[in-house]
Amino acid sequence: MYKELKKFKVTNQFSFTTEDSLAEVCNASEGSGVFLVFAVGDEKELIMVGSTGTVQNNGTLKIKNGGLKDKIVEGHQFAKTGRKYSWPAQMKIEDINTLEVVWYETFNDKTKVIPTFVEGQVLQNFLDENGRLPKWNVAF
Repeated sequence: MYKELKKFKVTNQFSFTTEDSLAEVCNASEGSGVFLVFAVGDEKELIMVGSTGTVQNNGTLKIKNGGLKDKIVEGHQFAKTGRKYSWPAQMKIEDINTLEVVWYETFNDKTKVIPTFVEGQVLQNFLDENGRLPKWNVAF
């Protein structure tokens, strides 16, 4: 796991298959932070990094209703539709049986790290190691 994520205490993970309801299995909080998506097969491969929450000029956090949970379940990817629909479809196309999603609150009462900064760090480390971004990240 990436060292920059070890300091975040509010964290958890869940698994998702095409047979599951993403809304039901997602245990992410309504806080702000980052999430990493791994395809689980013979090996575990990081295929996406995302984040939610924007820090304003005055140091406060602007968060959309639902935080990480809503971003994971309803956020758009692969089409103009929520991940609860697009992930199972993409998993079938790519023959991925299981996704593991690990999430971290990076900005809360005790920790104040900008979510997109952490997302950028993880993506930069991945780029340094692999010469590309994770395959489900279109750009950063």
